[in-house]
Amino acid sequence: MELFELRNLQVGRDGRQPILTIDHLDIKAGESLALIGPNGCGKSTLLLTLARLLPPLAGEIWFGRRPLSAYNALDYRRRIGLVLQEPLLLDASVFANAAAGLRFRRLNRAEIAPRVGKWLERLGVGHLKNHPARQLSGGEAQRVSLARAFALEPDLLLLDEPFAALDAPTRAGLLADFQPLLAESGVTAVFVTHDLDEAMMLADRVAALLDGRLRQAGPPEQVFSAPADPDVAAFVGVETILPGRVAARRNGYLVVDVGGRELEGMGTAGSRSAVPGQEAMLCVRPEDVTLWASQELPPSSARNQLSGRVARLMPQGAQVKVVVDCGVPVTALITRASAQEMGLVPGTGVTVTFKASATHLIVR
Repeated sequence: MELFELRNLQVGRDGRQPILTIDHLDIKAGESLALIGPNGCGKSTLLLTLARLLPPLAGEIWFGRRPLSAYNALDYRRRIGLVLQEPLLLDASVFANAAAGLRFRRLNRAEIAPRVGKWLERLGVGHLKNHPARQLSGGEAQRVSLARAFALEPDLLLLDEPFAALDAPTRAGLLADFQPLLAESGVTAVFVTHDLDEAMMLADRVAALLDGRLRQAGPPEQVFSAPADPDVAAFVGVETILPGRVAARRNGYLVVDVGGRELEGMGTAGSRSAVPGQEAMLCVRPEDVTLWASQELPPSSARNQLSGRVARLMPQGAQVKVVVDCGVPVTALITRASAQEMGLVPGTGVTVTFKASATHLIVR
């Protein structure tokens, strides 16, 4: 069941030129939707519009079976929980902060106490209930902010990068606790994030916002592995995007001529009618590329093999991104141990392989 439906929506700040246009987007009851996109694309503005803190410049938002504008603004906002990047806590105890929203709604003390106590415990800060909120660490303060939102039992939970300001260990711990709470609560959630791993972990669907428009919406696995266009592909981490032309169809795959090399890939629904000569972009994620020392290449089920030389190595924690010049750039993600064993340095001769089933073709 759709809880929200956005139609021909334009959003912006201060009544100015729209910074985001959404032709259509639905938000289903009980799902978690992640809004992803670069800075300035309108993610937070859309969140504030859903909260009725900013009026849309044009278009409609339907909530349930009625236009959002038909609801009393205060009554509607009472059905929402809002969590921001920086916790906004009162100069009071942890319990008083977590109970603030319920007190504003004039619930009686007998109902407030068990509800607040439950969510403080579930978010791991129950032992701090009498502690001054201003003396909390950043992670503890955000846990209290989340407890306050969950205690409201909202129809809609809006979160604007709630984990972005935390250090890595604190963020990892809070995410691990938050994920099951979000799933178990059944609340409809819309959250803004720049972290694609976070979106994959928490979201049932993601909406990719780029260049002022909603470009693609769907399950994270679909958007990340089958992006709708090259811009979405680049944003979600598809680092090998090879332009070419459709050459033929073979064994259920499309054959694409990329600079004189024939590579096989998976077509999309829109590519079923692709014809030879049609432009295509072959996309491969770095984790789907395997790297071999040229002299050690074993028999492989990978249909696509390209030889080249290492152009650049980019350490990333325990892993290394390796850009290989094969006449076209191909990026692989391997472990540091593998890079050391292969003795990789710029100029090293290697072969890259990737399966046709691991590719995604965008046919124009």
